[in-house]
Amino acid sequence: MSKGKLAKFADLASYPHVFEYPFSVVEDVPFEMRGRWREQFFKNDHPIVLELGCGRGEYAVGLARRYPDRNFIGVDIKGARMWSGATEALKEGLTNVAFLRTNIEIIDRFFARGEVEEIWLTFSDPQMKKVTKRLTSTYFLERYRRFLVDGGIVHLKTDSHFLFTYTKYVTAVNHLPVEMCTEDLYGSHPQDASLDLSIRTYYEQQWLSRGLSIKYLRFRLPFEGALVEPDVEIPLDDYRSYHREKRSSLTTAR
Repeated sequence: MSKGKLAKFADLASYPHVFEYPFSVVEDVPFEMRGRWREQFFKNDHPIVLELGCGRGEYAVGLARRYPDRNFIGVDIKGARMWSGATEALKEGLTNVAFLRTNIEIIDRFFARGEVEEIWLTFSDPQMKKVTKRLTSTYFLERYRRFLVDGGIVHLKTDSHFLFTYTKYVTAVNHLPVEMCTEDLYGSHPQDASLDLSIRTYYEQQWLSRGLSIKYLRFRLPFEGALVEPDVEIPLDDYRSYHREKRSSLTTAR
């Protein structure tokens, strides 16, 4: 029998590699490890990579297995989902992966300038109604600049044509260097050693089984230059989740 939410939250509270700072308490609890993740937790000087909106943590754990010379941190507010990856990492004895349960809107409170080298955004909610909630919006890119190295890498992997198109416009209007861009990651078979196509999240498998192509975009985020939002209309995705009807009758959004 699978564990219930309360049991999972109890496990997370006892795990040495899980840090819980939801928005409701973070103001009253300073994060003393900010700027000292390598020194105090990982005990090495390896690069740090974040998976934002990690869900079950498949990417954080999968990448940690593949790259023992890099440190990975999965970030999400939903602890019951995070429990799966955190438990798997603990059972396997992976020492180069951690999990942070918090709101991504305040992610910059947990890392110091230049502390993180890469960010993975794996199947983020496209947030078609509100631009400031999109994890590739300038609202979030400005926050990423506060802890990424100059020119740090952002990976976007998504089923959403809306989010993919929006992010392409963001990179274009802000002249952000794009290293790779494909509308069909598995169909195009990119010869790229930095991608492990065997790592697939739970949601990715759902989309693939429904015949949706997986889009991938990798770009760099330099410190220089003010960021601006693209002023374009983008067609909305014609589904919301698992091919359910979309909530709105609108056909485009900015």
